[in-house]
Amino acid sequence: MADTPDSRLADLEITLPVDAAPVANYVTTVRTGNMLVVSGQLPLVDGKLLITGKLGAEVSAHAGEACARACLVNVISQVKAALDGDLTRVKRVVRLGGFIACTPEFTDHAAVMNGASDLGVAVFGDAGRHARSTIGVPSLPINAPVEVEALFEIV
Repeated sequence: MADTPDSRLADLEITLPVDAAPVANYVTTVRTGNMLVVSGQLPLVDGKLLITGKLGAEVSAHAGEACARACLVNVISQVKAALDGDLTRVKRVVRLGGFIACTPEFTDHAAVMNGASDLGVAVFGDAGRHARSTIGVPSLPINAPVEVEALFEIV
């Protein structure tokens, strides 16, 4: 198999889930020109949150990192669906935005978000290197500890 995002996912033993439908008045992806915006994705695995709670309280930084990785798996699933199954159309991961539900004292946001960033590079290679913002917030939908949104350049 050629060195493609799909082959890298297989090497990482990651099976993409069926892309989740929006739960409110929004769409999961928007394409404008050669840009694809992916709405925030939660760390859902088999339709359930990987864990719940806040970083700095009941959720460890290590568990938060796993959640960020799960979020990016769901982002990639949305991208694949938007591109009719062809991840080779991703030219670049332009930006990731991470939201970390945490206590006011928690300051290890970057390490948590590395779960998503590291997976982006593992799947898309150099094209996976991206700009990023990581923001601590008081809460997220359904008590999720992490949410990740993304912007891709596509062909």
